[in-house]
Amino acid sequence: MQLLTLVLIGFMILLLGLITRRLLGVPVGWIRTILVSLIVVYGGGALSRRIGEELGVFTADGVITPGRDLLAAVVVTLMVAWGIALGLGILVILEALLPTGTVPSLARFLRDLPARRRRSRRYARIVTLAVRHGLGGFLSSRARSDLGDDAPQVARSLREALTEAGVTYVKLGQMIATRPDLVGDAFARELSQLQSDVPAEPWETVRSTLTTELGRAPEEVFAEVDHTPLAAASVGQVHRARLLDGSPVVIKVQRSTARAQVRDDLDIVVRLAAWLDRVTAWGHSLDVRTLADGFATSLTEELDYRTELANMAAVARATDDHRDGIVVRVPTAYEELSGPRLLVMEEVQGEPVSRAREQLDRMPSDERAATAGALLGSVLRQVIGTGVFHADLHAGNVFLERDGGLALLDLGSVGRLDAAARAGIGRLLLAVDRGDSIAATDALLEVLDRGPALDDQRLERELGAVMTRAASIGSSGTGGLFSDLLSLVVRHGLSVPPQIAAVFRSLGALEGTLRQIDPQLDLVEASREAGRELAQERLTPAGLRDSAEEQLARMLPLLARLPRRVDALAESLQRGELSVNVRLLADSRDRSFITGLVQQLTMTVLAAACAIAGIMLVVSDGGPMLAENIPLHPLLGATLFLFAFVLAARALVLVFRHTVLPERADRRS
Repeated sequence: MQLLTLVLIGFMILLLGLITRRLLGVPVGWIRTILVSLIVVYGGGALSRRIGEELGVFTADGVITPGRDLLAAVVVTLMVAWGIALGLGILVILEALLPTGTVPSLARFLRDLPARRRRSRRYARIVTLAVRHGLGGFLSSRARSDLGDDAPQVARSLREALTEAGVTYVKLGQMIATRPDLVGDAFARELSQLQSDVPAEPWETVRSTLTTELGRAPEEVFAEVDHTPLAAASVGQVHRARLLDGSPVVIKVQRSTARAQVRDDLDIVVRLAAWLDRVTAWGHSLDVRTLADGFATSLTEELDYRTELANMAAVARATDDHRDGIVVRVPTAYEELSGPRLLVMEEVQGEPVSRAREQLDRMPSDERAATAGALLGSVLRQVIGTGVFHADLHAGNVFLERDGGLALLDLGSVGRLDAAARAGIGRLLLAVDRGDSIAATDALLEVLDRGPALDDQRLERELGAVMTRAASIGSSGTGGLFSDLLSLVVRHGLSVPPQIAAVFRSLGALEGTLRQIDPQLDLVEASREAGRELAQERLTPAGLRDSAEEQLARMLPLLARLPRRVDALAESLQRGELSVNVRLLADSRDRSFITGLVQQLTMTVLAAACAIAGIMLVVSDGGPMLAENIPLHPLLGATLFLFAFVLAARALVLVFRHTVLPERADRRS
């Protein structure tokens, strides 16, 4: 009997494992399948014997009643089928409450236990910080997304919490500040003030990193290295040094714990974002999961200084400028001495604009204006000319050299634009130069993504007002042209692609830097002058020839096929056979949606029909008898109920596994 029970359990496990995958269409975990099978076998076995005794099919000893072998086979088959159906029902409920894969395997759980403990402590730390700064309510599913007048206060609390949370979260806040189209002006302004105050690593640790990256002792490469860092940032720190040939350089060394710390923090950020996206309305509407994934990718790239080395070379090709005798350049890097955690470059003789007040005050006003204009022209040439540009041009990253030139530093963050985006931004600047609000609106909509309820005329009027105000107030205005444009974009619900967001961030930060160089700068006029120079460069014979060749190369394949297509159209028209075919549901996503809808509807209707028919048969009087006290109709009704149960389970699984989330705008970080 025990052997029979074990065989029956194994048979039931196999049936449930295979049938659930076939009927439900989803891979169900084997552990829960085994547990459900044990419940069905032990619970259903006793119930089946009791029902068999009531029907007279089995004796009290569990033996088949003589002469009722066929009837016993029918009853047992039906009971087994109902056992499988009940197992399906239990598995459907488990899948709805706790989908397969949500709970890790025992081996994985034990392997991940140390990491889980670290994450738990970090989760507790983050939640504690959120609660302490009054942000705990935003972790619940009932949190409101429309803050109204409370937005500045909440933004301030968020900035303070991120600052206290540490390096990775400071950088996360700085990234969020570049997406005002998602988080709004209040959060963008507040989070843009985030700065990390990190103590420097001791020289012994720095020397160990240098030895590892150089593959030899630092004394074999550098004549001297200043043990006191010039600056200590969140990921690395900078030291002065001198090469063996006497050349002054600076070395940027990554912190020894940066990779491990960032990796652990990014794991928390991505998991927390996925949870907020799933349980909160504001998290889902902002698509925080995609933002977190983009941030993780960006920060991971920043940990490899070879990326910054490549960025320096790319921006240098687009930057070197000698407008009005003012040199704008990128310092020379020593590629042979650099590595994943070490960057060696020439030392810039000067100070960052943020600390060069005395040198700037000694400069004549016309020289300050020329310096600011040269910087603006160089950046616009990067954005519109080559599409590779410095994306973080705050005053600390622009050095004023002793000879009056400018050097661009810290190229860990670089933006890249394709030809279409460059052309659109160029047309926007030309339209601003001409004061043409219509052309400016068209150019703006060309590079941004329209919102579902955009009012084109209102956007055009407000953009014209921004342009007029910027032109009239000139240098006396307190705001900035690019900042006003970004605020306008946010108000009208336009979605900013990541590469265009980088342009706005770069130009917005550049405005503050330019005004520190020359407080009297007329930004609109300077933009016009720089734009005219770029246009003149493009209108030279060589520029026009290159543009014509590019356009012709694009059009040649179309022109080559045009005569054949015109002939085909003319012949069809002459024969009266010209027609237009419109294919409905041509998109595979539309076909998949309709197919799934029809499947669910069909299964629901069939399940309802089987259930109704089963009820009618069970409650019906009369009908043929299979045996004494065993009418046929209730047996058929139970069978139809079985079909209804299985079909309903299948429909429910489709609902649980293909839940449609609220519509979300297509945004990327």
